[in-house]
Amino acid sequence: MGVWSEQVVPRATNLLLDTTEVRQLRGEVVSGLRGEVVEIGFGSGLNAPFYPQEVRKVLAVEPSAVARRLAGGKVGTARVPVEFVGSDAQDLPLETSSVDDALSTFTLCTIPDPMRALRELYRVLRPGGRLHVLEHGLSEHEGTAKWQRRLNPIQRRVAAGCHLDRPIEQLVGQAGFVAHELRHDQMEGPRLLRPFGCLYIGVATKPDDQ
Repeated sequence: MGVWSEQVVPRATNLLLDTTEVRQLRGEVVSGLRGEVVEIGFGSGLNAPFYPQEVRKVLAVEPSAVARRLAGGKVGTARVPVEFVGSDAQDLPLETSSVDDALSTFTLCTIPDPMRALRELYRVLRPGGRLHVLEHGLSEHEGTAKWQRRLNPIQRRVAAGCHLDRPIEQLVGQAGFVAHELRHDQMEGPRLLRPFGCLYIGVATKPDDQ
């Protein structure tokens, strides 16, 4: 499992999450980011081509050495400077209230303690800062959700700890964010793959008075 999760999964993710459909979703979710942005689960840099001009700098957090190497070309040609600042979203090496916005795409499914990571993002964001998310997780349709729970043990083994059934919107709210622009969506594809393509996309905000 060490070789599989450390060598194979990052490369597979780089291919599977770089489709035309996912690129369109990436372009949507980064819209509105500005200033200094912390991105957890930076991966192979698939968001880098889409950062808007209002972003001044990206502070990247990524545990996989293979993913960081794959990101080299995208980082080198990105309009926005990218600085790798850590490997663990559950323990961000950043000052409290020090960044303007945050970005998480296809990341909260795999982090061992997603609530801890979300609370870390809440901590480092300035009051009024926004968390932009594009995640897959628990379906709002009970039939699909049942299959997600059944398939979850297999998914976790094959995809290096990835969960199919995390209630992303609920977790974001429990961390203190106000999720006023977060919607459910479903990736295209055959019905058989519906448990794997239930999406949450949008923006949640850290209240101004925090």
